[in-house]
Amino acid sequence: MNGIEIVKVMLNDIDQLQRIGKQTFYETFSSGNSEENMKGYLDNGFSTDKLKIELSDKRSEFYFAVLDDNVIGYLKVNSGQSQTEIKDDNALEIERIYVLKEFQGKKVGQLLYEKAMEVSKQKGVDYVWLGVWEENPGAIRFYKKNGFVEFDKHIFKLGDDEQTDIMMKLQIK
Repeated sequence: MNGIEIVKVMLNDIDQLQRIGKQTFYETFSSGNSEENMKGYLDNGFSTDKLKIELSDKRSEFYFAVLDDNVIGYLKVNSGQSQTEIKDDNALEIERIYVLKEFQGKKVGQLLYEKAMEVSKQKGVDYVWLGVWEENPGAIRFYKKNGFVEFDKHIFKLGDDEQTDIMMKLQIK
């Protein structure tokens, strides 16, 4: 798909980030979760206050995928102490790659992934890691195709539901 730009998200983009974050999370996970758990997570995980803190964190970066002035996906990466689990200065976490359902399968996720890899090279990290829900086979295939391997599991709590995420990593050095 031609014409997609990857642009850094700034604090004044918070409304767009909140919209794309909520919409893509809902599209991705609503069928496998209760409405109550989804609402709670969307309200808390994408609150204006939480996003302001994340956007102000120098060790976290957000990027939009933009097509014809419309945000169609986004990426969030974390380094150092801002990583959600492994707090390794020699690692970069891909916390989120989400693409609107209508643009999935059109290489948008791959462009966002390539941006994450560009950031990892700029930071000179040894490896990139992430967690992916065990019931999201498309995402697992995507990361395996890009060279990631499973190395552990952890629990992700969505409301009152404990879910297992597969932790995957890609050794760079």
